[in-house]
Amino acid sequence: MPPPTLGALLAALGLAWLAGVALQLQQAELWQIEVYVGGAAAAVLACVVAARARSRHIVALLCVPAAALAGFGLTGLNASLRLAGGLSPAIEGRDLLVTGVVADMPQAGATGLRFRFEIETARLDGAVVQAPRHVSLSWYAPRDASDGAAAPPLAELQAGQRWQMLVRLKAPHGNANPHGFDYELYLFEQGVRATGYVRNGVAPRQLGPAAGCWIPRWRQAVRDRLTSAVSDPNAAGVLAALAVGDQAAIEREDWAVFRNTGVAHLMSISGLHITMFAWLAAVLVAPLWRRSTRAMLWLPAQRAAGWAGVAAALGYALFSGWGVPAQRTVWMLATVMLLRSLGRRWPWPLVLLAAAVVVTAGDPWALLQPGFWLSFMAVGLLMASEPARAAKAAPDADASRPLRWLRATWRHAHAGVRTQLIATIGLAPLTLVFFGQVSLVGFAANLVAIPLVTLVITPLALLGTLIAPLWWLAARVVDLLVAWLHWLASWPLAVWSVPAAPLWAQLAALLAALLLVLPLPWRMRFLALPLALPLLLPPRVLPAAGQFALTAVDVGQGTAVLLRTASHLLVYDAGPQYSPDADAGERVLLPLLHANGERRIDVLMLSHRDSDHVGGAAALIGALPVGAISSSLEETHALLQRGVAHRRCEAGQRWEWDGVAFEVLHPQPQDYARARKPNAMSCVLRVRGRDASVLLTGDIEREQEAALVATQGAALGSDVLLVPHHGSRTSSSAAFIDAVKPQIAVVQAGYRNRFGHPVAEVVERYRERGAQLADTVHCGAWTMASGADGPALEGHCERDARRRYWQHSVAPLKPSPPGSDAAGPP
Repeated sequence: MPPPTLGALLAALGLAWLAGVALQLQQAELWQIEVYVGGAAAAVLACVVAARARSRHIVALLCVPAAALAGFGLTGLNASLRLAGGLSPAIEGRDLLVTGVVADMPQAGATGLRFRFEIETARLDGAVVQAPRHVSLSWYAPRDASDGAAAPPLAELQAGQRWQMLVRLKAPHGNANPHGFDYELYLFEQGVRATGYVRNGVAPRQLGPAAGCWIPRWRQAVRDRLTSAVSDPNAAGVLAALAVGDQAAIEREDWAVFRNTGVAHLMSISGLHITMFAWLAAVLVAPLWRRSTRAMLWLPAQRAAGWAGVAAALGYALFSGWGVPAQRTVWMLATVMLLRSLGRRWPWPLVLLAAAVVVTAGDPWALLQPGFWLSFMAVGLLMASEPARAAKAAPDADASRPLRWLRATWRHAHAGVRTQLIATIGLAPLTLVFFGQVSLVGFAANLVAIPLVTLVITPLALLGTLIAPLWWLAARVVDLLVAWLHWLASWPLAVWSVPAAPLWAQLAALLAALLLVLPLPWRMRFLALPLALPLLLPPRVLPAAGQFALTAVDVGQGTAVLLRTASHLLVYDAGPQYSPDADAGERVLLPLLHANGERRIDVLMLSHRDSDHVGGAAALIGALPVGAISSSLEETHALLQRGVAHRRCEAGQRWEWDGVAFEVLHPQPQDYARARKPNAMSCVLRVRGRDASVLLTGDIEREQEAALVATQGAALGSDVLLVPHHGSRTSSSAAFIDAVKPQIAVVQAGYRNRFGHPVAEVVERYRERGAQLADTVHCGAWTMASGADGPALEGHCERDARRRYWQHSVAPLKPSPPGSDAAGPP
């Protein structure tokens, strides 16, 4: 058997490394750190032995498994060191007096400031304690004039300042929902090991104006000058995002337009911006370098220009915040340039593989990020589809200069359109896999946006740091571009959404994209259509007649339940409004509904008017057709003025969908004539399928529970109970639980919420009666499909289904110390 070629051996080593990294990322719990150290050491030893043998067979036999072991071991070691710097449960939710440095530009929001803070010292009750070094803090504005809280220093808080402040910290904890964003992974990859907020018991003190972080200070100074020079906040936000990486400055409505037109990747510091900046630097340096004979003798102009491009990319990445996508691009460019400098003419797949190894060595969690795969796939598609150089047109030596210029312009325009077409078609399946939607106007939008953003707007935004009037010109170009994008976004079917598809369908669609863009015969390209269909039209698993599927969504401190029958969808409550700019409807429910393939909400039942139950309703009504709203809201409520049919929920209302019976049990019709607090008016809904039942209770309290027991008696019995009022001590009376007799009690509450829900006495009350407790803090979203391939009650927790070591492991439910919340401002 002939020995493997060098290229094959290098490819095997790179793929083995990536496989080892990917395998480690699937671990639910980390092993002892000695295991990872031992694995990495064994990998090095194996390669040393193989090198001494001087045989490629032995090298392949030993080094390829060793590369996988090294990837696994070093990633595990890196993860262990990060987890070791986490927040101790002993100081979680306690008042800590911390001293440290503002590590990045503060972000102003509707409720106050958010900023990264590097803790130098922390004290609890005067004693020094160990706290995570990197934390994310919020400094809330007072709710009203009587709050007594000090307003955050919007102008005074600057990156690089040293401050002393009283804070409360909690472990990173995000919502866990099917197909949802992994906030805990995001913080883990960023190195942030705790979140929290500034308290007002001790007045915060600035200890020093410039304690470090000179790049963030410079970035903030530029951002502040830019926002002062550009009067239009929308244009200023885009320019700040492109110049200094402040993506939070872009308005919420503009982000929606950018996503729907497929240009969101251009509005943040992405690989495209870094690469274009490197290319421009190389183009400028090359002719200047050729002017010096001494410089040419020391280093060829092409190589000098390439390294100048890498240096420029590094500088731009640092100035824009050194975000993870920018880091990946810098390492990729440096890898390619290093190979060229060493005289290595590797084929493009091997170059991309080497870059991927370098990127994952520094950031193994990049393998879990869509940006990693989209950037590498885009470069790979363009390289693979590049026609042979021999087929290119010969120079127009005999043509006149204007004709040569016109032909060159045509060739460049043709190449640009071709490149965009390849990227649009080739990346569409991957975009659908990661985001569940693709912009059908993205091709037209990017044809205009890419050259404008990369060659006009971004250079002007950067040059404006030296010549401020250029910001005004850049803002005018941004206005024109946004107007164009708004027009495209208004087209019918501008965005195409698909439900989440199984893995085999995703892989088949990626193969279809390759067949379409590779230089292959058309008869082979036609195979792309059947390969892509399972992703474009994935099969949906719907309940059978008489059965239903229920998801108690993890929305934090609030309620939202999806209930689906064979052909109908009911949404019970819409979760909280997190801030004036964010709510559960847009952040959680809509992505989940789209991933489930839902195109319409038949009934949106809003139990009562509290914001943790209706906060996301406006987003749902604005994004999806809603057949009807059922609620206890007053007729003048803003949500009922949006053109959707409304019916008051009243006891006695009944209907049936697909063999599943629905009945409203509360409130009584006469309750609307009396002045009652919102909790007492909660719509209570009982759902009965062929083999399971559920009772949804809103925020009813003991009085309403007693009335239900009196009127319904044993008929209240249900297999699943949505615990009233999130487990508050005002609800879940013993008589009510005895009447319902739930097998499973579901609590929807936020981690370390300031109300202490669910309270210990309520938890114990359910446990004493044999009910299984499923709370969203420990469980994430809880999903049940009645009668699905097994017992009538077979639910599962999202956190258990996708457990990974970076996710927060919450201690079992127990009484909370008084005054120990860390959920929000006091």
